[in-house]
Amino acid sequence: MFAAAAKAFSQMLSPPFWSVLMRSVGLAILVLIVLIVALKRVFVWLAEAGRMWLEPVLGAGAHEPLMVVVWVLSFAAGLVFVAGAVFLMPTVTALTGGFFGDEIAREVEGAYYPADPPGIDTPVALAVWEGVKIALVTILVYLCVLPFLLFAGLGFLIFFFATAYLLGRQYFELAAMRFHPVADAKAMRKAHAMEVFMAGMLIAAFVSIPIVNLATPLFGTALMVHVHKRMMGMPSRVMPPQRY
Repeated sequence: MFAAAAKAFSQMLSPPFWSVLMRSVGLAILVLIVLIVALKRVFVWLAEAGRMWLEPVLGAGAHEPLMVVVWVLSFAAGLVFVAGAVFLMPTVTALTGGFFGDEIAREVEGAYYPADPPGIDTPVALAVWEGVKIALVTILVYLCVLPFLLFAGLGFLIFFFATAYLLGRQYFELAAMRFHPVADAKAMRKAHAMEVFMAGMLIAAFVSIPIVNLATPLFGTALMVHVHKRMMGMPSRVMPPQRY
């Protein structure tokens, strides 16, 4: 597992990956900004709705104090969402991973498994739809985990393990779908659930590192290509990535 992670990480620094890295990081930043703005607007709308409900109850004299409270809460929410970007990154990478999975997988397969039959690219719509489903599940799981964050140790452990499961599941299935129908890829993931989860823990550790986590789609996809190959009983024909 660690050997696969080392291969994935080293290939991220190779020239063929730079183009994918720049586009992946750019899309991740764009999605992150959109998510933060959307969440802030939802929070502002809820705060304003609360003000409009409270104002008639408290009387006209409460208008100015409530406006100040809404402004303070909106400003604080903006800071919290920006500071909490690390919690949004698993969702962001789930959304962006489907766009670049096949391109990354082709690079890994060509560098380390040149004698093996190449995988077949997954239709972009299907890959993106799988990413959207995982992103929605991620948001739902994190909303369930949120109350436990009040208990720092327990909350962060649950958050980490949930991230490991969700991202491990997504990136493995994206790698496996290049060689198997969707149903078979999911069945394979379930049959090797513990190994996929262990690899997911490495991805969860990667996505927890600020700035570096913008490259999670590259690391996650490359890692799971190696994991899938090992499960298929195809030992790596060790050919390190070309460097120029």
